[in-house]
Amino acid sequence: MRAVLLHEFGPPAQLRVADVPTPEPAAGEVAVQVAAAGIQFLETQVRAGTMRGVLGGAPLPVILGKEIAGVVTEVGPGGDTGLIGARVLASTTGLGGYAETAVVPADSLVPVRDGVELPEAVALYRYGVTAQGLVRAARVTAGDRVLVLAAAGAVGTILVQLLKRAGATVVAAARGERKLALLGELRADHVVDYSLPHWTARVRDAVGGPVDVVYDHVGGALGRAAFELLTPGAGRQITFGFSSGTPLEVRPMELLGRSLTLTGFSAGSLWSRPELARDLATEVLELAAAGQIRPVIGQRFPLERAADAHAAIEARDTVGKTLLIP
Repeated sequence: MRAVLLHEFGPPAQLRVADVPTPEPAAGEVAVQVAAAGIQFLETQVRAGTMRGVLGGAPLPVILGKEIAGVVTEVGPGGDTGLIGARVLASTTGLGGYAETAVVPADSLVPVRDGVELPEAVALYRYGVTAQGLVRAARVTAGDRVLVLAAAGAVGTILVQLLKRAGATVVAAARGERKLALLGELRADHVVDYSLPHWTARVRDAVGGPVDVVYDHVGGALGRAAFELLTPGAGRQITFGFSSGTPLEVRPMELLGRSLTLTGFSAGSLWSRPELARDLATEVLELAAAGQIRPVIGQRFPLERAADAHAAIEARDTVGKTLLIP
């Protein structure tokens, strides 16, 4: 089969397609013919070598890729043969997804119902679960004024839609007209370009004052500027990454002085509870099948262009989810 191999840590060009043996499932595993594999920002960091610890010591070359959708083609010894032919979402143990066939734990499977295409299902999968967890973490209720940074990304595009379903007033912040136009299509109440001067004043003008909730996947100066927008006594900021490369810096006395809440959120806390993660993924798929949320796939690349896919993500030139299509 064909797969994308990471030969050495470094620039995207280190990702190259090669023919490798087709993996066979062991007990408790199934093989999936991959229809689409999702690319995570973390995987670009692993490839670059800045997060090589994620590999757990696995020697190079490796096949990256955690989230896939496809059709079950084989089950391991003692497995349920009734799964063969099923359309599923699944997670690898961390490696193997950028390929024509991937082996995954059988207990990671999430059925994909008719009415949702497999690439769209991948766009909703892990980041849909994350977005659901984020809404719960901030205890968002109808009427809350919510600012979403990096709103045109894979998490943000789903988060904006879930927040609107919860009755929030959503300010979606991103960079550039293309991204702002997309967020308008997703029914954000207000869109703001945070690459422009005085963008925080535009947020205040849009909602008539401070905001109740900030979702921050950026950190650094942008995350700090958003922190200053929070409502004293009730504001809460959910930090779930720092794509800027710099974490958000807030001193404890600032939280006490303004009676604010700062919460760190890791999607791993959801995925460490497989049953909860499967339930949340199923909920998101049901919403998509009912037409209540829209998966956003901004970019689709063949395996041969995996390097281009990584380069586009690193250049912040993507919207929604970026997929590899074998």
